[in-house]
Amino acid sequence: MTTTVLDGLTAADRCDRCGAQAYVRVTLPSGGELLFCGHHGRAHSDKLKQVALNIHDETSKLS
Repeated sequence: MTTTVLDGLTAADRCDRCGAQAYVRVTLPSGGELLFCGHHGRAHSDKLKQVALNIHDETSKLS
């Protein structure tokens, strides 16, 4: 997994699973992206770490 600078997520970015505000952006090796709310980002984190090229996590904004 590499670290790159990405634009921050906004309120317009929505979770691909439930439509809630996204706080996690996952970049895949194919170039695709997945967006997740904090709940679904945590729920799928183990699998995402195995397949992701990059994970941009802004869940700290929830605290």
